[in-house]
Amino acid sequence: MPDRPEIVCICGSTRFVDEMRAANRDLTFAGVIVVAPGEADALITNEQKTALDALHLRKIDLADRVLVVNPGGYIGESTSREIAYARATGKPISFTDPV
Repeated sequence: MPDRPEIVCICGSTRFVDEMRAANRDLTFAGVIVVAPGEADALITNEQKTALDALHLRKIDLADRVLVVNPGGYIGESTSREIAYARATGKPISFTDPV
């Protein structure tokens, strides 16, 4: 048995917040520690988006692997950047839908 549960970082477009919440729930009930994107109830400033994007890369650093939530195969600009970062750091990446 490992010293700690697996840590998975969820990545994906904020348009798929419901799908990301479902993935978070399913992984959590499977005994996985989930690190997910931050959520905002209102529009955020460019400065806040930049800060959240940088923070999410640190979340990828903490994870054992990355799960990209991409219904219909959709991957936006921020998610593409996160995938490239995860690949560059050697993190295994899986997708909910074919790319």
